[in-house]
Amino acid sequence: MARELDISLAHVFSVATFYKSFSLVPRGRHICTVCMGTACHVRGGSAVLEHFERKLGIGPGQTTPDGGVTLERVNCLGACALAPLAVVDGRYYGQMNETKANGVLKPILEREPLPPAATKAADE
Repeated sequence: MARELDISLAHVFSVATFYKSFSLVPRGRHICTVCMGTACHVRGGSAVLEHFERKLGIGPGQTTPDGGVTLERVNCLGACALAPLAVVDGRYYGQMNETKANGVLKPILEREPLPPAATKAADE
C-alpha cells in the first residue's frame, strides 16, 4: 500500500491501527461486536460480552480457530437507547441478553442465515 500510494510505511501503519474498520490480522466471516459504552455497561453489557465469549470460546479481539467468527468489544456504537447492544454482521440487536444472544449466535454456529435485526417494537 505504501509503495502504491507513495507514502511512508509508518503512515499506512498508523492509519491501519487507528481505525477499527481496518485489521492487520485476518478477521472471521462473521463479526460480532458488543458495545461497552456507559449505557450498555450499566444495562448489562459486561454480562452480554461474557456470554458471547463463552459461546464462541474466544475473547474480544480474537477469531475462532476455524475463521468463522471474530469477537470485538467497542466503547460506543452510538445507539444508547438500545442498550445493551450487539452488532452481528452489521445488524443491530438491542436490549441484548443471553437468550437473544443465543438466538443470534445459533445460525452462525450452525451456518444458517441470520435472523432479522430486532427492533424495539418487535421486542415489546
